[in-house]
Order: sequence, then C-alpha cells, then structure tokens
Amino acid sequence: MVVFRVSKVDTKPFDGQKPGTSGLRKKVKVFTQPNYLHNFVQSTFNALSADKVRGATLVVSGDGRYYSKDAIQIITKMSAANGVRRIWVGQNGLLSTPAVSAVIRERVGADGSKATGAFILTASHNPGGPHEDFGIKYNMENGGPAPEAITDKIYENTKTIKEYLIADLPDVDITTPGVTNFTGPEGQFDVEVFDSASDYLKLMKSIFDLESIRKLLSSPKFSFCYDALHGVGGAYAKCIFVEELGAQESSLLNCTPKEDFGGGHPDPNLTYAKELVARMGLGKSGTQDEPPEFGAASDGDADRNMILGKRFFVTPSDSVAIIAANAVDAIPYFSAGLKGVARFSSPLLSSLYADEAKCIKAWYPHCVTQDLRSMPTSAALDVVAKHLNLKFFEVPTGWKYFGNLMDAGLCSICGEESFGTGSDHIREKDGIWAVLAWLSILAHKNKENLGGGKLVTVEDIVRQHWATYGRHYYTRYDYEVWIVSGIRKDVSKVVHGDEFEYKDPVDGSISKHQGIRYLFEDGSRLVSFIMKAPGVSSLAAFANDFNLGEFAAVIFVKERMLILMIGLVFRLSGTGSEGATIRLYIEQYEKDPSKIGRDSQEALAPLVEVALKLSKMQEFTGRSAPTVIT
Repeated sequence: MVVFRVSKVDTKPFDGQKPGTSGLRKKVKVFTQPNYLHNFVQSTFNALSADKVRGATLVVSGDGRYYSKDAIQIITKMSAANGVRRIWVGQNGLLSTPAVSAVIRERVGADGSKATGAFILTASHNPGGPHEDFGIKYNMENGGPAPEAITDKIYENTKTIKEYLIADLPDVDITTPGVTNFTGPEGQFDVEVFDSASDYLKLMKSIFDLESIRKLLSSPKFSFCYDALHGVGGAYAKCIFVEELGAQESSLLNCTPKEDFGGGHPDPNLTYAKELVARMGLGKSGTQDEPPEFGAASDGDADRNMILGKRFFVTPSDSVAIIAANAVDAIPYFSAGLKGVARFSSPLLSSLYADEAKCIKAWYPHCVTQDLRSMPTSAALDVVAKHLNLKFFEVPTGWKYFGNLMDAGLCSICGEESFGTGSDHIREKDGIWAVLAWLSILAHKNKENLGGGKLVTVEDIVRQHWATYGRHYYTRYDYEVWIVSGIRKDVSKVVHGDEFEYKDPVDGSISKHQGIRYLFEDGSRLVSFIMKAPGVSSLAAFANDFNLGEFAAVIFVKERMLILMIGLVFRLSGTGSEGATIRLYIEQYEKDPSKIGRDSQEALAPLVEVALKLSKMQEFTGRSAPTVIT
C-alpha cells in the first residue's frame, strides 16, 4: 500500500473565480495556469463544513472534455490531502451530470458509504479542446448544485487564498474498474473506479416501464435515432438503447465520447446537431431515405435534450409541457400523480457566463449595474398546470431552485427553454431521462397499435396537445456577432416598473436583482441588458472600450408576446473578449383550433419582422440572418 505525504503549497489569488449557476467556466488555457484549478478546489474545500470533507466520500468525474483527466488527478491528490476518505470516479473519468446526481443520491459503497458531494468537470454544451472551454462545479449531498451560500463562500475564499494542500500520490489508473488504496497522515484513502452507466441505468429501470419501450422499438413500424454529439451521453447510449431496449446499434450517432466532441459544438439544437437534423428530414437539402419516427440528441454532459419527430421539431417548452400532461398515464414513477411543476421565469434574462462577466442592464430611461440570471421560458407548462390543477412555480434560472422545491415535495417535473428537462428523480436536468419519457409516451399511445392500425407519431402527440391546451408559438434567434452602437427611443410612456426578486417558498431565501420589468401605457413591456467584461468599471468605459453606445431593446408589442432580449456575452480568453450573442425571443399564444397548425416561423413572421425593424438588427450586426434559430 502506497504511503503518501501532504504538502502545503504557497499560492496567490486569481481574479474572476466566481462560480455561476453552472460553476466556473473558462478557456482551457486559463485553467491550465499553474495553481489555477488548485486554488478553486481548495477554496471549495474551505467553504464546506468539516463533516463534508474529512472522512467523506466524494464523486469526481465529468463529460470527458479536454483537461478532465488531468483535473481528476489533481482533485484526487488534493482530496487526500484535505482528509477525504474516498473518491469515486466513473470509468475513464466519465459520468454525465445527471448520473453524478444519481450516484450521490443512490449509490451505496461496499462498506455502506454514501457520497456527500461531487466535483463535476464540465462546461456543458460548450465546445471542448485545447483552445476551447473547461468547467468545474460542486454538487451537494442532495445531488444538486451548491446553493448561493456555498458558491459565495467559495468566491470569497478565492480572493484571499494563500496556500493549498496536496498529497504526493502517483496518478491513479481510471481506465479499469477497481479500488486503489493509499495511507496518509489521517489514515486510509481509497480511489474507486466504477462502471459509468450501472447506477444510472438502475435508476432508469425504477422510473420507466422499459419493457413497453422495448416493444415499441422492436416494432417494424417504429424507427429510432439518438445523437450524443460525441458527448458523455455516448457512454450510456449503447447500454440503455441497444442492450436494454433492443435498438439497432446503427440508430446511434456520434456516441463515442471525445475530448473535443469531434470538433463539433455539443449543443442539441437544429443548427449544431446537423447529422441528426438531416437524418430526421429537417435538413435544408432533405434526405433520400425515409426518416426515423423518433430522433433525439443530448449535449456534452447529457443534461440537455432535443426531441424530433419525422420532419418535425418539438420546442423545448412544448416538450416539458407534453411530458407533464402525459406523465401519470405513461410513466410508472408518476402513477400516483404529480406534486407540481415548475419552469424558469419568463420575463427575466440569463447570464450564460455569469462567472466570467458582470451584467449591465440598459433600460429606459436609466442604466444600472447588477446581475441578471434568468432565461425566458414559454408559458406552455403553465396552461397544463392550470388544466390539471397542479401546483405551479416560476423560479429564477438555476436548477438549485427546482431542487429546493423537489426536496420539499412540491415539484415533480420541471424545464426551461434552453433544452433542459427533468424531474425529482435527481436534482439536475436529465437529457436521457427526457428521451425515455418521450419513448414512454409513444409506447403508451401505441400500445394497441403495434400489431395493426396507424402509428401515433411524435407530430400527432404534439398536435393533439395543441388542440387540448392551445399552442404557444415560440422561437429564438441567436446572433453571434460584435455589436455596434444604437438606441431606440420610440417607446410609449412608462406606467409601472418593478424589479423581480424570488423568495424561495421552502427555505425563505431571497434571490434579488432578477430583472427589471417596465410596463408601458400601450401594454408593451421592456427589458434589456448588456454583458460587461471584467475590469471595465462603468458603462461609459465599456461603451468606449468596445465602441458601443447606450443600447436598449423593446420587448413585447402590445398584448402579443414579442420579446427582444439584447445580451452581449463576452467569453474571455486570457487577454480579452472573444464574442457576443444577441438573442431574440418571440412567443404568441393561440387557442383557436383553426390556427394552431401553422408553421412556427410562418405564424411568427409578422412579429419577427417588427422586432428586427425596431431593433435595426441587420444594421447593428451586419447579419441578414441569425446564427441559430430554435
């Protein structure tokens, strides 16, 4: 047995190590600076109570992106030095974010040990590779992201850290399941490598009727396709879809996890999941082959999902609403009824890189500085909740808010616009769970049709949902550009303004600065924001440095939900900013049965035209079309 020693290493703080709702995300070359990762890990240990560190069991794994293997070794050595009793690592360092949550909540070691937390190594749907993104976040004993009280302590610690602890352990083999034992100043320290999929598969078996899904996939009427985008979802695809459910291996696309995601962008949307989109008959050039009946994709860490039917796209907000509407009948886990449903707040804004940038809101007629942390989500779930008499919650962006509701037994299913869907089986969103939920609904709808009769398709299910609940036409335009100056002043008189803040109904904590809402006398509303790069002390300096004037955006035209959100997201490398994104969200509710069958882009075209003209989008960006349309 190897005996190790512990060393104290002097260090100095790094600026900007503030974890956002999804942890700390930076370029790889930032993380690979000497002591950069070490500082953040030690600051995390110092922020936790002693019982969550000394003698504890921690999970350390992630989506397998570039630098993950090195990071696992560093965190393992620092864990040993800080008195952790054992580390659990998924084979090859691979565990999806939802699987980490499941392991924390469900896995029991041979000696009865349970995990009290996890370091998750992921930057989610962002690209990977030596010149791309890396990320780290800490999840708590409930399987969910660390609350603000902890992340605030971590950040404060990063600003004052002077030393970190590390053990002189050799690197541990993480390619083969097994246990490696060490002895140090505080006794035994173990590293256990285990199969990445086994605990997650066990949980899925307890939720879904896999036999009914197996019958569906074995039917000659039904065909299936899943694209992991070379993310960690590939570590689960063969085990679940092929070995458990009997799908053909040829139905799996890009299911070999790669450090750089095959050079692609592991974001499951109509732009980046090109191969799946083409196979499903939604590509610009079409396909000569008959598309599968069902298609799905997940992102880098497999917590997001996209659902497609044959030549048919299901919006994320429709997807969670349809799952909620059918869960009790189609999914055994929910057979006793739903406790409630929840989504992110619709009038709010999101800082995609809250850890890398401060937000400046440019709103009529003043400018203020504060954080914005919510993404607009369609109200499709609200209508289902009202129709089924379910408890409904609207929370700021951050899965931890859903987690609090779930821990209190108030919420069963939740989701958000950015392809995130989940339930109270874990405390993270879960891409593969969403795929299985849709397959369960299809299996339930077709239980009498597989032997004969017309197959109920994804499109049939969505259109029936619209007929029952009405349709929320919804689209999102992303413009990835540099922005030039501009301002709009042709807005009506402000009759009311407020600042949204969220009081958690479970623990009473208050999340402030969640967005300014202005109501105009013509029924319009206005919200906008500008992202500011770190180190820029004022809006004036920001405008000067980046050639920006004051920037405002009109949101909501009369009673139709025209949402224009201007967000400059500056993703910093070592020396400066590298890009910006403007996002345009448009939603219109239609309950007239004769008007719910239109193409979404066609139905929203008049509102899109108004939005683009009001904002002078082409003039400001130099782009005649968005980078991504959802």
